[in-house]
Amino acid sequence: MIFRKSQPPAQPEPEPQPVRPGSKGRPTRSRREAEAARRRPLVVTDRKEARRRDRERSQRERMNAQQALMTGDEKNMPIQHRGPERRLVRDVVDSRRNLAEIFFPVALAFMLVALVLPLVRPDLYMVMSTGMIIVLWGGIIACVVDSVFLRKRLRAVLTERFGDVERGLVGYGIMRSIQIRRWRLPRPMIKHGEAPRG
Repeated sequence: MIFRKSQPPAQPEPEPQPVRPGSKGRPTRSRREAEAARRRPLVVTDRKEARRRDRERSQRERMNAQQALMTGDEKNMPIQHRGPERRLVRDVVDSRRNLAEIFFPVALAFMLVALVLPLVRPDLYMVMSTGMIIVLWGGIIACVVDSVFLRKRLRAVLTERFGDVERGLVGYGIMRSIQIRRWRLPRPMIKHGEAPRG
């Protein structure tokens, strides 16, 4: 009893401070705590994985677009080939026999002959060169005239079906008419002489 230390009197618990209206209800954090919360690691561990997923997604989209160009599925085609106006332009071009698609393979063959013939038969090349130049220039002029007729036809068909002709549609058709039919993308969906789809 003599050596027992006296217990300090129990202090009453502090009453909770009433929260002021408009206050956040917690103490403001220190500057050090705020800077620590903003700090992020310099190297994000998931970045490589995210890049790999992006590559896979873009590759999948490219494959879907390529497949759509082959099958004619307009929903998955690249945006420059979508829409009823562009489908009509493709059908008008694919339904006719375009002079340019015949001429360009012939011109390529002539150019190969012009490269090889001087090595094999120089005497024959001198005779044939003038004829080849005439044929090539005549073919180019004929292709230009054919493109003018195609331009008029495309404008007439587009105006009749859709009213105003959107800028770039006629050029889209003329560029398609230059390509060899077998290599055109999107693939032709109608045969020569068939009416364009509705």
